Amino acid sequence: MISSLDFSKKQIIIVLFNEGEKMSFSNDNIIVKTADNRIKFQCSCYRLFLIFAVGNCSITSVVISKARKFGFFIAFMSAGFRLYSIIGADKDSNTLLKTKQYQYDGLGLAKHITQNKISNQIKTLKLVRDKSISQKEAIHTLSAYIEQIESCKELSEIMAYEGLAAKLYFKNHFNNILWQGRQPRVKRDIVNSVLDIGYSLLFAFIDALLSSYGFDTYKGVMHKQFYMRKSLVCDIVEPFRPLIDIQIKKSINLKQIKKEDFLIINNQYRLKWELSAKYMQFLMSPIIENKDLIFEYIQSYYRAFMKNISADKFPTFDIGG
Repeated sequence: MISSLDFSKKQIIIVLFNEGEKMSFSNDNIIVKTADNRIKFQCSCYRLFLIFAVGNCSITSVVISKARKFGFFIAFMSAGFRLYSIIGADKDSNTLLKTKQYQYDGLGLAKHITQNKISNQIKTLKLVRDKSISQKEAIHTLSAYIEQIESCKELSEIMAYEGLAAKLYFKNHFNNILWQGRQPRVKRDIVNSVLDIGYSLLFAFIDALLSSYGFDTYKGVMHKQFYMRKSLVCDIVEPFRPLIDIQIKKSINLKQIKKEDFLIINNQYRLKWELSAKYMQFLMSPIIENKDLIFEYIQSYYRAFMKNISADKFPTFDIGG
Protein backbone atom coordinates (compact mmCIF):
# COMPACT_ATOMS: atom_id res chain seq x y z
CA MET A 1 0.00 0.00 0.00
CA ILE A 2 1.13 3.54 -0.70
CA SER A 3 3.15 5.27 2.02
CA SER A 4 2.62 8.83 3.28
CA LEU A 5 5.89 9.91 1.66
CA ASP A 6 4.93 8.46 -1.72
CA PHE A 7 1.44 9.92 -1.55
CA SER A 8 2.76 13.41 -0.82
CA LYS A 9 4.39 13.36 -4.26
CA LYS A 10 1.23 12.27 -6.06
CA GLN A 11 -0.92 14.67 -8.07
CA ILE A 12 -4.64 15.32 -8.32
CA ILE A 13 -5.53 16.57 -11.79
CA ILE A 14 -8.70 18.06 -13.29
CA VAL A 15 -9.26 17.83 -17.04
CA LEU A 16 -12.24 19.58 -18.63
CA PHE A 17 -13.23 17.71 -21.78
CA ASN A 18 -14.73 19.42 -24.81
CA GLU A 19 -16.52 17.61 -27.61
CA GLY A 20 -14.37 15.00 -29.37
CA GLU A 21 -11.47 14.99 -26.91
CA LYS A 22 -9.86 11.70 -25.97
CA MET A 23 -7.78 10.26 -23.13
CA SER A 24 -5.08 7.76 -24.10
CA PHE A 25 -1.77 6.28 -22.95
CA SER A 26 1.74 6.55 -24.40
CA ASN A 27 5.19 5.92 -22.94
CA ASP A 28 3.98 5.74 -19.32
CA ASN A 29 2.06 9.00 -19.77
CA ILE A 30 -1.62 9.81 -19.75
CA ILE A 31 -2.37 12.06 -22.70
CA VAL A 32 -5.48 14.05 -23.56
CA LYS A 33 -5.87 15.11 -27.18
CA THR A 34 -8.26 17.56 -28.75
CA ALA A 35 -10.63 16.65 -31.57
CA ASP A 36 -7.99 17.79 -34.10
CA ASN A 37 -5.36 15.55 -32.45
CA ARG A 38 -3.39 18.23 -30.59
CA ILE A 39 -2.01 17.35 -27.12
CA LYS A 40 -4.00 19.25 -24.51
CA PHE A 41 -2.66 17.59 -21.38
CA GLN A 42 0.09 15.13 -20.51
CA CYS A 43 1.25 13.66 -17.19
CA SER A 44 3.42 10.76 -16.07
CA CYS A 45 1.43 7.86 -14.64
CA TYR A 46 4.01 7.56 -11.87
CA ARG A 47 2.95 10.94 -10.49
CA LEU A 48 -0.82 10.48 -10.61
CA PHE A 49 -3.27 9.60 -7.87
CA LEU A 50 -6.55 10.94 -9.22
CA ILE A 51 -7.79 12.46 -12.48
CA PHE A 52 -11.11 14.28 -12.53
CA ALA A 53 -12.47 13.82 -16.06
CA VAL A 54 -15.21 16.43 -16.38
CA GLY A 55 -17.50 16.43 -19.41
CA ASN A 56 -17.90 13.95 -22.26
CA CYS A 57 -14.70 12.11 -23.18
CA SER A 58 -13.63 8.89 -24.82
CA ILE A 59 -11.10 6.63 -23.13
CA THR A 60 -9.12 3.62 -24.33
CA SER A 61 -9.09 0.25 -22.58
CA VAL A 62 -5.33 0.65 -22.21
CA VAL A 63 -5.86 3.64 -19.92
CA ILE A 64 -8.06 1.54 -17.64
CA SER A 65 -5.47 -1.24 -17.41
CA LYS A 66 -2.68 1.27 -16.77
CA ALA A 67 -4.70 2.91 -14.00
CA ARG A 68 -4.70 -0.41 -12.18
CA LYS A 69 -1.02 -1.04 -12.91
CA PHE A 70 0.22 2.38 -11.79
CA GLY A 71 -2.28 2.75 -8.95
CA PHE A 72 -4.25 5.85 -9.92
CA PHE A 73 -7.97 6.58 -10.23
CA ILE A 74 -10.15 8.33 -12.77
CA ALA A 75 -13.31 10.07 -11.51
CA PHE A 76 -15.82 10.73 -14.28
CA MET A 77 -18.07 13.74 -13.80
CA SER A 78 -20.77 15.14 -16.04
CA ALA A 79 -20.56 18.67 -17.41
CA GLY A 80 -22.80 19.60 -14.46
CA PHE A 81 -20.18 18.14 -12.06
CA ARG A 82 -22.21 15.12 -11.05
CA LEU A 83 -19.91 12.24 -10.14
CA TYR A 84 -21.18 9.13 -11.92
CA SER A 85 -18.26 6.69 -11.89
CA ILE A 86 -14.79 6.16 -10.49
CA ILE A 87 -12.40 3.52 -11.80
CA GLY A 88 -8.83 2.52 -11.13
CA ALA A 89 -6.59 0.86 -8.58
CA ASP A 90 -9.07 -0.41 -6.01
CA LYS A 91 -7.88 -3.32 -3.84
CA ASP A 92 -10.76 -5.77 -4.27
CA SER A 93 -8.65 -8.60 -2.85
CA ASN A 94 -8.59 -7.21 0.71
CA THR A 95 -11.12 -9.75 1.92
CA LEU A 96 -10.02 -9.58 5.57
CA LEU A 97 -10.87 -5.89 5.72
CA LYS A 98 -14.23 -6.46 4.07
CA THR A 99 -15.03 -9.26 6.51
CA LYS A 100 -14.34 -6.93 9.42
CA GLN A 101 -16.59 -4.31 7.81
CA TYR A 102 -19.48 -6.73 7.43
CA GLN A 103 -19.12 -7.91 11.02
CA TYR A 104 -19.15 -4.44 12.55
CA ASP A 105 -22.57 -3.39 13.85
CA GLY A 106 -21.81 -0.95 16.69
CA LEU A 107 -22.72 2.71 17.16
CA GLY A 108 -19.29 3.85 18.36
CA LEU A 109 -17.95 4.87 14.96
CA ALA A 110 -21.14 6.68 13.98
CA LYS A 111 -20.87 8.70 17.20
CA HIS A 112 -17.18 9.35 16.68
CA ILE A 113 -17.57 10.58 13.09
CA THR A 114 -20.59 12.75 13.89
CA GLN A 115 -18.91 14.32 16.91
CA ASN A 116 -15.82 15.03 14.80
CA LYS A 117 -17.99 16.70 12.15
CA ILE A 118 -19.82 18.89 14.66
CA SER A 119 -16.52 19.77 16.35
CA ASN A 120 -15.23 21.07 13.01
CA GLN A 121 -18.46 22.98 12.45
CA ILE A 122 -17.89 24.67 15.81
CA LYS A 123 -14.31 25.53 14.88
CA THR A 124 -15.53 26.94 11.57
CA LEU A 125 -17.96 29.27 13.35
CA LYS A 126 -15.22 30.28 15.78
CA LEU A 127 -13.17 31.56 12.84
CA VAL A 128 -15.53 34.55 12.67
CA ARG A 129 -13.81 37.48 14.38
CA ASP A 130 -16.88 39.47 15.43
CA LYS A 131 -19.46 36.81 16.21
CA SER A 132 -23.14 37.63 16.34
CA ILE A 133 -25.30 36.57 19.27
CA SER A 134 -26.79 33.88 17.04
CA GLN A 135 -23.34 32.47 16.21
CA LYS A 136 -22.31 32.42 19.87
CA GLU A 137 -25.53 30.61 20.77
CA ALA A 138 -25.00 28.16 17.90
CA ILE A 139 -21.50 27.30 19.16
CA HIS A 140 -22.95 26.61 22.63
CA THR A 141 -25.78 24.46 21.23
CA LEU A 142 -23.49 22.49 18.94
CA SER A 143 -21.16 21.78 21.87
CA ALA A 144 -24.13 20.41 23.79
CA TYR A 145 -25.02 18.15 20.84
CA ILE A 146 -21.56 16.56 20.99
CA GLU A 147 -22.12 15.60 24.62
CA GLN A 148 -25.68 14.39 24.02
CA ILE A 149 -24.60 12.13 21.14
CA GLU A 150 -22.48 10.14 23.57
CA SER A 151 -25.59 8.77 25.28
CA CYS A 152 -27.49 7.88 22.08
CA LYS A 153 -28.79 4.30 21.96
CA GLU A 154 -30.03 4.25 18.37
CA LEU A 155 -28.51 5.28 15.04
CA SER A 156 -31.62 7.34 14.31
CA GLU A 157 -30.86 9.50 17.38
CA ILE A 158 -27.31 10.16 16.16
CA MET A 159 -28.54 11.09 12.70
CA ALA A 160 -31.16 13.38 14.25
CA TYR A 161 -28.46 15.34 16.09
CA GLU A 162 -26.38 15.44 12.91
CA GLY A 163 -29.33 16.95 11.03
CA LEU A 164 -30.08 19.50 13.74
CA ALA A 165 -26.42 20.50 13.89
CA ALA A 166 -26.19 20.93 10.11
CA LYS A 167 -29.26 23.16 9.98
CA LEU A 168 -27.99 25.39 12.79
CA TYR A 169 -24.45 25.47 11.42
CA PHE A 170 -25.36 26.43 7.85
CA LYS A 171 -27.69 29.19 9.04
CA ASN A 172 -24.86 30.76 11.00
CA HIS A 173 -21.96 30.04 8.65
CA PHE A 174 -23.61 31.60 5.59
CA ASN A 175 -25.18 34.38 7.62
CA ASN A 176 -23.94 37.12 5.28
CA ILE A 177 -26.06 36.07 2.30
CA LEU A 178 -29.71 35.50 1.56
CA TRP A 179 -30.50 31.83 1.06
CA GLN A 180 -33.00 29.23 2.18
CA GLY A 181 -30.61 26.73 3.72
CA ARG A 182 -28.76 23.65 2.54
CA GLN A 183 -30.70 21.54 0.02
CA PRO A 184 -28.50 18.88 -1.59
CA ARG A 185 -28.78 18.44 -5.36
CA VAL A 186 -31.69 20.88 -5.66
CA LYS A 187 -29.47 23.78 -6.83
CA ARG A 188 -32.16 26.34 -6.09
CA ASP A 189 -29.51 29.03 -5.48
CA ILE A 190 -25.84 29.62 -6.27
CA VAL A 191 -24.61 28.59 -2.80
CA ASN A 192 -26.30 25.18 -2.98
CA SER A 193 -25.06 24.73 -6.54
CA VAL A 194 -21.43 25.47 -5.62
CA LEU A 195 -21.65 23.36 -2.45
CA ASP A 196 -22.77 20.42 -4.59
CA ILE A 197 -19.73 20.85 -6.84
CA GLY A 198 -17.28 21.17 -3.96
CA TYR A 199 -18.72 18.22 -2.07
CA SER A 200 -18.62 16.07 -5.24
CA LEU A 201 -14.89 16.78 -5.64
CA LEU A 202 -14.27 15.92 -1.98
CA PHE A 203 -16.45 12.80 -2.23
CA ALA A 204 -14.51 11.47 -5.23
CA PHE A 205 -11.15 12.05 -3.55
CA ILE A 206 -12.17 10.20 -0.40
CA ASP A 207 -13.81 7.45 -2.48
CA ALA A 208 -10.46 6.90 -4.23
CA LEU A 209 -8.54 6.83 -0.94
CA LEU A 210 -10.91 4.31 0.64
CA SER A 211 -10.85 2.15 -2.48
CA SER A 212 -7.05 2.18 -2.51
CA TYR A 213 -7.10 0.39 0.86
CA GLY A 214 -9.74 -2.11 -0.22
CA PHE A 215 -12.76 -0.90 1.72
CA ASP A 216 -16.22 -1.84 0.52
CA THR A 217 -17.32 1.75 0.02
CA TYR A 218 -21.00 0.72 0.00
CA LYS A 219 -20.83 -0.62 3.60
CA GLY A 220 -21.13 2.32 5.96
CA VAL A 221 -21.06 2.66 9.73
CA MET A 222 -23.35 5.68 9.96
CA HIS A 223 -25.32 5.99 6.73
CA LYS A 224 -27.40 2.88 6.25
CA GLN A 225 -26.95 0.70 3.22
CA PHE A 226 -29.01 1.86 0.27
CA TYR A 227 -29.03 0.63 -3.31
CA MET A 228 -26.12 2.13 -5.32
CA ARG A 229 -25.12 4.53 -2.52
CA LYS A 230 -21.52 4.53 -1.32
CA SER A 231 -22.50 4.77 2.32
CA LEU A 232 -18.97 4.52 3.73
CA VAL A 233 -17.83 7.46 1.58
CA CYS A 234 -20.87 9.39 2.81
CA ASP A 235 -19.69 8.62 6.36
CA ILE A 236 -16.01 9.48 6.03
CA VAL A 237 -16.57 12.67 4.05
CA GLU A 238 -18.50 14.25 6.94
CA PRO A 239 -15.65 15.68 9.08
CA PHE A 240 -14.06 17.22 5.98
CA ARG A 241 -17.08 19.10 4.62
CA PRO A 242 -16.24 22.34 6.48
CA LEU A 243 -13.12 22.63 4.28
CA ILE A 244 -15.45 23.28 1.35
CA ASP A 245 -17.79 25.47 3.41
CA ILE A 246 -14.95 27.76 4.48
CA GLN A 247 -13.62 28.07 0.94
CA ILE A 248 -17.03 28.91 -0.51
CA LYS A 249 -17.72 31.62 2.06
CA LYS A 250 -14.25 33.04 1.40
CA SER A 251 -14.85 32.96 -2.37
CA ILE A 252 -18.20 34.73 -1.94
CA ASN A 253 -16.52 37.45 0.11
CA LEU A 254 -13.80 37.80 -2.55
CA LYS A 255 -16.51 37.98 -5.25
CA GLN A 256 -15.11 34.90 -7.00
CA ILE A 257 -18.65 33.51 -7.00
CA LYS A 258 -21.15 35.63 -8.91
CA LYS A 259 -24.78 35.13 -9.81
CA GLU A 260 -24.08 36.01 -13.45
CA ASP A 261 -21.73 33.01 -13.67
CA PHE A 262 -24.76 30.71 -13.63
CA LEU A 263 -27.58 29.78 -15.95
CA ILE A 264 -31.03 28.91 -14.63
CA ILE A 265 -32.18 25.66 -16.22
CA ASN A 266 -35.37 23.97 -14.98
CA ASN A 267 -35.30 26.22 -11.90
CA GLN A 268 -31.75 25.10 -11.06
CA TYR A 269 -28.58 27.21 -11.04
CA ARG A 270 -26.00 25.68 -13.37
CA LEU A 271 -22.44 26.97 -13.67
CA LYS A 272 -21.52 28.17 -17.16
CA TRP A 273 -19.16 25.66 -18.76
CA GLU A 274 -16.62 28.28 -19.83
CA LEU A 275 -16.14 29.26 -16.17
CA SER A 276 -15.58 25.70 -14.95
CA ALA A 277 -11.77 25.96 -14.76
CA LYS A 278 -11.96 29.08 -12.59
CA TYR A 279 -14.37 27.46 -10.11
CA MET A 280 -12.46 24.17 -10.06
CA GLN A 281 -9.30 26.00 -9.11
CA PHE A 282 -10.61 27.58 -5.92
CA LEU A 283 -12.90 24.69 -4.95
CA MET A 284 -10.03 22.20 -5.19
CA SER A 285 -7.60 24.39 -3.24
CA PRO A 286 -8.63 23.25 0.28
CA ILE A 287 -8.54 19.60 -0.85
CA ILE A 288 -5.06 19.99 -2.35
CA GLU A 289 -3.80 21.90 0.68
CA ASN A 290 -5.07 19.18 3.03
CA LYS A 291 -4.59 16.13 0.83
CA ASP A 292 -1.78 14.66 2.95
CA LEU A 293 -3.77 15.13 6.17
CA ILE A 294 -6.83 13.51 4.57
CA PHE A 295 -4.66 10.61 3.40
CA GLU A 296 -3.22 10.15 6.90
CA TYR A 297 -6.76 10.09 8.32
CA ILE A 298 -7.83 7.32 5.92
CA GLN A 299 -4.61 5.41 6.57
CA SER A 300 -5.16 5.64 10.35
CA TYR A 301 -8.83 4.68 9.96
CA TYR A 302 -7.79 1.58 8.01
CA ARG A 303 -5.21 0.56 10.61
CA ALA A 304 -7.65 1.12 13.46
CA PHE A 305 -10.31 -0.96 11.72
CA MET A 306 -7.89 -3.81 11.08
CA LYS A 307 -6.76 -3.81 14.72
CA ASN A 308 -10.33 -3.76 16.11
CA ILE A 309 -9.52 -0.87 18.45
CA SER A 310 -12.26 1.05 20.28
CA ALA A 311 -14.10 3.76 18.37
CA ASP A 312 -12.82 6.58 20.57
CA LYS A 313 -9.26 5.71 19.46
CA PHE A 314 -10.08 6.12 15.76
CA PRO A 315 -8.57 9.17 14.01
CA THR A 316 -10.13 12.62 14.01
CA PHE A 317 -9.64 15.46 11.58
CA ASP A 318 -9.05 18.90 13.04
CA ILE A 319 -10.21 21.71 10.74
CA GLY A 320 -7.79 23.97 12.53
CA GLY A 321 -4.84 21.82 11.53
